[in-house]
Amino acid sequence: MEKCAGVYAPTVEPVTHMLTGACLSRACGFPARARYATAACVIAAELPDADYVYRLGGPLLYFQHHRGWTHAFWSLPLQAVFVVLLFIAWHAFRQSRQRRRRPREEPAPTNWPLLGGMALLALLTHILLDWTNNYGVRPFAPWNAHWYAGELVFIVEPPLLLFLGGALLLPLLFSLSNREMGIHRERGSGRGLAIVALVLTVGLWVFRSVQRGEALTLLRTQDLRGGPVVRASMDPYPINPYRWHALAETPLNLQAGSANMRTGVFETDAQQIFAKPAETPAILAAKRSWVGRVYLNWSQFPLVVDAGTAAEVHPELDLSPAERSLRVVQFSDLRFRYDVLGQGGATKPPLGAQAWVDAQGRVVRVFLGDAEQKLR
Repeated sequence: MEKCAGVYAPTVEPVTHMLTGACLSRACGFPARARYATAACVIAAELPDADYVYRLGGPLLYFQHHRGWTHAFWSLPLQAVFVVLLFIAWHAFRQSRQRRRRPREEPAPTNWPLLGGMALLALLTHILLDWTNNYGVRPFAPWNAHWYAGELVFIVEPPLLLFLGGALLLPLLFSLSNREMGIHRERGSGRGLAIVALVLTVGLWVFRSVQRGEALTLLRTQDLRGGPVVRASMDPYPINPYRWHALAETPLNLQAGSANMRTGVFETDAQQIFAKPAETPAILAAKRSWVGRVYLNWSQFPLVVDAGTAAEVHPELDLSPAERSLRVVQFSDLRFRYDVLGQGGATKPPLGAQAWVDAQGRVVRVFLGDAEQKLR
């Protein structure tokens, strides 16, 4: 029986967020307008992922709160204020040190309200970037807990790293070259490259959006087993902008396939057709539990399976006699159940969960990926 992979992988990695913050600061000319502008934008662009602290309470608690209130619009002004306070404290520290070294020299003042506005703009880029992948965000929580996902780019998108990283690295290389040749580098150089990088980023999103729409149209024209398409989704592959992981729900089953928009070919795999499973008592109990509520609130294409007893599913574990008879209910989301760069996502889907249910319908053990959540 399959073993679920780790739960934490599908989220935009911090490098893209921080590069976006740095490019935003340079493109808008923020460094010339306020002290600490670039540093503030870089920190703010990654700050919402501070919800990682919830992992201290266990993997399920983190999963429940990831991309929660720190990714909601109402909290962004508060986070911007936090960034400003952080730099006010740092500024005061630097000022005190400079006064001890040079008592007559006062540091130049900075524009704290403007710095807060810059931080707020960088925080908005975090929500936008997270929306572009297929994990989704909840920007209107807690009033509206619906997940929104653009499904445009992969979690780690190499072209974005190339655009944003190149815009920051090339001016540095030019500067080193200019110094060797004795050429004075004008202040603010690199702004044009940063603007180009952000434009290319938006251009990539537009291109992928058009490709995704065409892929969905191709999917809906297919003669699938189980009847007409009730719901469909397209999830991106990295690097290749023409290839998409296709999902379709019919009245009888869930199906996964691959759409290649360069060739206009849609391929299905008989092993990726999943009949809608009957809801056993164990499945019903698992869905009502903490893990079930959290998982099904997030998952767009859930597959919930009564996989058998713990002894059958996990023969490699040293289980007590009571544990051996527990029913193992597996949760997975078909949006992530596909192979990417040889990682085996089709057989070891990321973001999978397990609920172990006893004969009385109580969930006594919970796993997200390979990590166990301690239950109260």
